[in-house]
Amino acid sequence: MTLSPARVPATGVRRLTTTLYGYAFLDDFVLLYPVYALLFADTGLSLWQISSLFALWSITGVVLEVPSGAWADAVSRRRLLWIGPLLTAAGFALWVAVPSYGAFAVGFILWGAGGALGSGALEALVYDELDRLGGAGRYARTMGRARAARLLGTVASIGLAGPVFARGGYAAVGAASFLACVLTAVTATRFPEHRVRAKAAGGTWATTLRTGLAQVRGDRSVRGALLLVPAVAAVWGALDEYTPLLVRDIGVAEATVPYLIMLVWVGVTLGSLLAGPAERLGTGGLAVLLAGAALALAVGAASRSLAGIALVSLAFAGFQLAEVLADVRLQHRIDESRRATLTSVASLGTELATVATFGVYALLGTDAPHGTVFAVLAFPYLVTALVLARARAATARP
Repeated sequence: MTLSPARVPATGVRRLTTTLYGYAFLDDFVLLYPVYALLFADTGLSLWQISSLFALWSITGVVLEVPSGAWADAVSRRRLLWIGPLLTAAGFALWVAVPSYGAFAVGFILWGAGGALGSGALEALVYDELDRLGGAGRYARTMGRARAARLLGTVASIGLAGPVFARGGYAAVGAASFLACVLTAVTATRFPEHRVRAKAAGGTWATTLRTGLAQVRGDRSVRGALLLVPAVAAVWGALDEYTPLLVRDIGVAEATVPYLIMLVWVGVTLGSLLAGPAERLGTGGLAVLLAGAALALAVGAASRSLAGIALVSLAFAGFQLAEVLADVRLQHRIDESRRATLTSVASLGTELATVATFGVYALLGTDAPHGTVFAVLAFPYLVTALVLARARAATARP
C-alpha cells in the first residue's frame, strides 16, 4: 500500500520519537545511580577522592566533547550514539568487578567518553530529522518528553535499586546497569539518519570545528545562547551527584535514600514535560523561573528535613525545564552543518563549569554540612537570572 504524502511525515516522526524515547529511558535506567556514591564511600574513599572522581568524569568530557561533536557532524551521528553506551557498560562492569579508586577512575573515563560521543550528536540528529519532516517547531516538546523519558528511566532505576541492592548488593545493581547500557546501544541502531554528511561533501571534522567556532565569534545571538546552556546546566548537574549524601544527612536510613532520590526525580520529570508550553516564557520568564528555583534550592537544602527534600525536587524541576529551554534557544540559532559541533561546545562549557563546581563543593564540604553547600551553590542561579532580566530590559528599551 502506498502512503499518502501527508502520512509519510507522521510515520517518520513516530519512528524517530519512539526510538528517541526508548533510547532516553534505557540510557538512564541505571540502578547504580542512587548507590554509586555510597559504593565509593563504602570502599573507603574520602570526600576529596569522591570529588576527584566526579572531576575526572567531567575532565574526560572536556577533552572529548568538542572533537566528538565535530566528528558527529563529519560522519554518522547514529554510529556514535550506539558506541557510547557500550563504553559506559564496560566502565560499570569494571566498578563492580574490582572496586577500587583506580577501577572507579577508569570507569569514569569510559563513562565520560561514552557521554561525549552522544552529547551534541543526539540533539543534532533529532533536530535535523524533525526539520526534514517539517516538524522543527516540535523540537522543544519532543526533547522535553525525551528528558521526561530519561528521568522516568532514572526514577524506575531508583525504585528498583533498593530491592535489587537488598538481594544482590553492588554486584546485582552493576549487572543490571551493564545490561541497560547494552540495550541502549541496540536501540540507537534504530535511529533514522538522512543527513548528507560533511565528510561526503569533502569536509573533515577539523574543518567543521573551525567553521562552527567562527559562527560563535561572528554571531552575538549564537554566543549568548551557547553561554546560557552551561550557566543553567552546570551547577545543578554537579549537585545531583551529591544528592544521596544530602538525603542521608537528614538522618534517614540508607535503605530509604533511593526512595527519597526517586521523589526528587519525579519532580524533575514533571518539569521536563512542561518544556513545550514553557517555550513561550521568553527571556523574562526564564529569569523568574531560575530565581524561583534557586530560592527553593537554598531554603530546601538548608532546612535539612523531608519537606526540604521536596523543595529541592521542585528546584531541580525548574532547573531541568530551564536547561531544555536553553537548548531550544541554541538549536534555533545554529544551522545543520555545525549543529552537533556547537551543541558540543555548549556541553564543553557545561563540563568546565561542572568541574569547577566539584572543586568548590569539596572545598566547602570539608567544614560545612551538605545542606549548607547546596544552599551556597544556589547563588549562581540568582546571578544568571539577574543577567537575563537585564538583557530583557535592555531589549525592551526603545
